[in-house]
Amino acid sequence: MLQTRKDTIFIILAGIFITNAVVAELIGGKLINIGPYVMSIGILPWPIVFLTTDLINEYFGRQGVKRLSYITAGLIAYCFIVLYLALQIPAAKGFNTVSDEQFTAVFGQSMWIIVGSITAFLVSQLIDIAIFHFFKKKTGNKMIWLRTTGSTVISQLFDSFIVLGIAFWLTGKIDTATYIASAFTGYFVKLIIAIVLTPLIYVGHAWIRKYIEPEKE
Repeated sequence: MLQTRKDTIFIILAGIFITNAVVAELIGGKLINIGPYVMSIGILPWPIVFLTTDLINEYFGRQGVKRLSYITAGLIAYCFIVLYLALQIPAAKGFNTVSDEQFTAVFGQSMWIIVGSITAFLVSQLIDIAIFHFFKKKTGNKMIWLRTTGSTVISQLFDSFIVLGIAFWLTGKIDTATYIASAFTGYFVKLIIAIVLTPLIYVGHAWIRKYIEPEKE
């Protein structure tokens, strides 16, 4: 199955990509304070998704990222189905374990987060892919930071507003003012983390290039 080193790299990046995307959905129902503002803690794993997206974009192209994005969206939808079924089955009584109320409090609100995230994920990924390759055509193999950060700056603005709008604003959990403030808060936090992680893009590029080059010889 893994006939080349490049195949191995794709599997590793895909695993990191999918794991962080699914974990973000499962923890996204918890809101945390960032100063006077709130944001979903599910934002924290997303910069890793951005990082792996950029590396996959670089070495496997537009189709590689699109295919992986559709697979990930399908797996997130699968989580939605499993959570829905789990919520319908009553918890065992008489044991000091998680009750139906506790389980619903944690995972019940994640249902709308998953709906919002699938929509936001696909929209932002397609935007990210288009912008990444636009910059790559203009700069070639130079200015990696421009295409990675530039694609993140625009795509994540859409992602932040879509997911929060569907998961919390449309469901009445937050008002309009909180929605706008929280979306911008989450957006800037993701942006700052993405910028901080930019050196890892260069590290990742160097490691992948060093790993697959012997195979070309």
